[in-house]
Amino acid sequence: MPYRETKIEKLYYSIGEVAEMFSVNTSHIRYWEKEFDIIKPKKNKKGNRFFTKADIDNFHLIYHLVKERGMTLNGAKLKLKENKEDTQNNFEVVSRLKDIRTLLLEMKEMI
Repeated sequence: MPYRETKIEKLYYSIGEVAEMFSVNTSHIRYWEKEFDIIKPKKNKKGNRFFTKADIDNFHLIYHLVKERGMTLNGAKLKLKENKEDTQNNFEVVSRLKDIRTLLLEMKEMI
Protein backbone atom coordinates (compact mmCIF):
# COMPACT_ATOMS: atom_id res chain seq x y z
CA MET A 1 0.00 0.00 0.00
CA PRO A 2 1.35 3.44 -0.81
CA TYR A 3 2.36 5.77 1.99
CA ARG A 4 -0.26 8.35 2.85
CA GLU A 5 0.70 11.56 4.57
CA THR A 6 -1.46 12.68 7.43
CA LYS A 7 -3.58 15.72 6.82
CA ILE A 8 -2.83 18.81 8.82
CA GLU A 9 -6.04 19.98 10.43
CA LYS A 10 -6.67 23.68 10.75
CA LEU A 11 -8.29 25.20 13.82
CA TYR A 12 -10.49 27.59 11.88
CA TYR A 13 -11.86 27.59 8.34
CA SER A 14 -13.12 30.59 6.41
CA ILE A 15 -16.57 30.62 4.85
CA GLY A 16 -15.01 30.23 1.39
CA GLU A 17 -13.12 27.12 2.43
CA VAL A 18 -16.26 25.60 3.95
CA ALA A 19 -18.29 26.38 0.84
CA GLU A 20 -15.59 24.77 -1.30
CA MET A 21 -15.62 21.61 0.86
CA PHE A 22 -19.32 21.10 0.16
CA SER A 23 -19.38 22.53 -3.39
CA VAL A 24 -22.00 25.13 -2.50
CA ASN A 25 -22.12 28.93 -2.53
CA THR A 26 -21.10 30.97 0.49
CA SER A 27 -24.68 32.23 0.69
CA HIS A 28 -25.74 28.62 1.25
CA ILE A 29 -23.38 28.39 4.22
CA ARG A 30 -24.66 31.67 5.66
CA TYR A 31 -28.26 30.51 5.27
CA TRP A 32 -27.60 27.17 6.99
CA GLU A 33 -25.80 29.03 9.77
CA LYS A 34 -28.88 31.21 10.27
CA GLU A 35 -31.33 28.30 10.12
CA PHE A 36 -29.53 25.75 12.33
CA ASP A 37 -28.68 26.56 15.94
CA ILE A 38 -25.90 23.96 16.11
CA ILE A 39 -23.61 26.04 13.88
CA LYS A 40 -21.92 28.81 15.80
CA PRO A 41 -18.91 30.27 13.99
CA LYS A 42 -16.51 32.67 15.63
CA LYS A 43 -16.59 36.18 14.19
CA ASN A 44 -13.85 38.77 14.26
CA LYS A 45 -14.34 42.54 14.54
CA LYS A 46 -14.92 42.81 10.80
CA GLY A 47 -17.64 40.15 10.98
CA ASN A 48 -15.73 37.46 9.11
CA ARG A 49 -16.87 33.99 10.05
CA PHE A 50 -14.41 31.34 11.21
CA PHE A 51 -15.75 27.81 11.49
CA THR A 52 -14.29 25.17 13.82
CA LYS A 53 -13.97 21.44 13.19
CA ALA A 54 -17.18 20.93 15.20
CA ASP A 55 -19.00 23.34 12.88
CA ILE A 56 -17.66 21.44 9.85
CA ASP A 57 -18.91 18.17 11.35
CA ASN A 58 -22.34 19.74 11.86
CA PHE A 59 -22.30 20.95 8.25
CA HIS A 60 -21.57 17.37 7.18
CA LEU A 61 -24.66 16.20 9.10
CA ILE A 62 -26.84 18.91 7.59
CA TYR A 63 -25.49 18.28 4.09
CA HIS A 64 -26.12 14.55 4.49
CA LEU A 65 -29.71 15.09 5.62
CA VAL A 66 -30.64 17.80 3.13
CA LYS A 67 -28.66 17.03 -0.01
CA GLU A 68 -28.05 13.28 0.16
CA ARG A 69 -31.22 12.06 1.88
CA GLY A 70 -33.48 14.73 0.38
CA MET A 71 -34.98 16.07 3.59
CA THR A 72 -36.41 19.57 3.85
CA LEU A 73 -34.67 22.11 6.09
CA ASN A 74 -37.52 21.89 8.61
CA GLY A 75 -37.30 18.10 8.56
CA ALA A 76 -33.54 18.21 9.10
CA LYS A 77 -33.94 20.68 11.99
CA LEU A 78 -36.53 18.44 13.61
CA LYS A 79 -34.37 15.33 13.13
CA LEU A 80 -31.34 17.04 14.71
CA LYS A 81 -33.38 18.36 17.64
CA GLU A 82 -35.11 15.07 18.39
CA ASN A 83 -32.20 12.65 18.19
CA LYS A 84 -28.90 14.18 17.12
CA GLU A 85 -26.84 11.26 18.45
CA ASP A 86 -28.74 8.72 16.37
CA THR A 87 -28.36 10.92 13.30
CA GLN A 88 -24.63 11.31 13.96
CA ASN A 89 -24.15 7.57 14.39
CA ASN A 90 -26.06 6.89 11.18
CA PHE A 91 -23.96 9.46 9.31
CA GLU A 92 -20.72 7.98 10.65
CA VAL A 93 -21.72 4.49 9.53
CA VAL A 94 -22.61 5.77 6.04
CA SER A 95 -19.33 7.68 5.71
CA ARG A 96 -17.30 4.66 6.90
CA LEU A 97 -19.05 2.46 4.38
CA LYS A 98 -18.26 4.97 1.62
CA ASP A 99 -14.59 4.94 2.68
CA ILE A 100 -14.52 1.14 2.64
CA ARG A 101 -16.13 1.11 -0.80
CA THR A 102 -13.53 3.55 -2.11
CA LEU A 103 -10.72 1.42 -0.65
CA LEU A 104 -12.15 -1.74 -2.18
CA LEU A 105 -12.47 -0.08 -5.59
CA GLU A 106 -8.85 1.08 -5.37
CA MET A 107 -7.77 -2.47 -4.52
CA LYS A 108 -9.82 -3.83 -7.42
CA GLU A 109 -8.05 -1.47 -9.84
CA MET A 110 -4.65 -2.62 -8.54
CA ILE A 111 -5.44 -6.26 -9.33
